[in-house]
Amino acid sequence: MQERLTIVKVGGKVVENPETLTSFINDFSNIAGKKILVHGGGRSATAISEALGIETQMVDGRRITDAETLKVVVMVYAGLVNKNIVAQLQSLNKSAVGLCGADLDVVRAKKREVKDIDYGYVGDVVGVNVEQLLDLINNDVVPVVAPITHDGKGQLLNTNADTMASELAKALAMDYKVQLAFCFEKKGVLKDPEDDNSVIDTLDTELFQEYKAEGIISDGMIPKLDNGFAALKRGVDKIVISNTDGLKNGFSQGTNLKL
Repeated sequence: MQERLTIVKVGGKVVENPETLTSFINDFSNIAGKKILVHGGGRSATAISEALGIETQMVDGRRITDAETLKVVVMVYAGLVNKNIVAQLQSLNKSAVGLCGADLDVVRAKKREVKDIDYGYVGDVVGVNVEQLLDLINNDVVPVVAPITHDGKGQLLNTNADTMASELAKALAMDYKVQLAFCFEKKGVLKDPEDDNSVIDTLDTELFQEYKAEGIISDGMIPKLDNGFAALKRGVDKIVISNTDGLKNGFSQGTNLKL
């Protein structure tokens, strides 16, 4: 029987607030077995960009990453946010290492092709270095992964954190029984955005398409779910979308994805 591996992607609102971060790290550290943490940090990147006089441009919830913005997101994601999380885990005696895709060549990407929109230095994942990750995980080290990748030619790229988590889950599904949790501020995928208790318990691909067409599911939740369903199709065992309370209950609450 395969050993369980838990991959948690945590959103910026959670990791950028000291109180919620401390609570989250405590709950994450108590998850049994081997684990990986993937994080965002977009709000901090936006705030620092504004302080530096760099305009933030977003299209459908996705950041346009020009050369100056790339400098900011690398500093914030792979630096400030990443190392703060690692330090918190170390304070709980959890051996952790902060990585971006360029470290140990863990995640390679290619610069997104320009079609209708030029996203700039945004990377689409092309490969995951499973052997390097297995070396860390099998030695009970917790990889803390920032959403920065590289193209193998010296260029850093900004990559969606949900995509990073999904790609890691797919790559490791051959070696572990992987459960992937997208953890953010809501209890799950909501049928009514104004009602925090209107959680959709189970969501399959057919219902997802129906809700998307009706506008019930929209904006940033769409790529999150696209990534989730793609991971299920590639052998990931369980995918749940929940808030930090979901970590305390073995992911028994939130929205479970099914094919």
